[in-house]
Amino acid sequence: MVTLYQALQLILQIMWFVMIVHIIMSWLINFQVLNLRQPLVAQIWDGLNRLLEPIYQPIRNMLPNTGGLDLAPLVVFVIIIIARSALANNAAFFYGY
Repeated sequence: MVTLYQALQLILQIMWFVMIVHIIMSWLINFQVLNLRQPLVAQIWDGLNRLLEPIYQPIRNMLPNTGGLDLAPLVVFVIIIIARSALANNAAFFYGY
């Protein structure tokens, strides 16, 4: 069970990191620091979008239209924080105490 706990924590940490990279990269693209015409930048951007769009899209469908402001990443961050807290609070279940 400890392995399951560690695997879940690792998945949540990786999701957190990928989302941070995606958000920072979107800012850099919007402020024209990065250019999507560069093949490496375009490939990384496409890969991140393919990873995160299946997570963001259902949340975007539930949220009201806020124009150019995308609140889906914020909602996913809150969900990840809650999931990490729930795992940490129930760690005794995984360790068998």
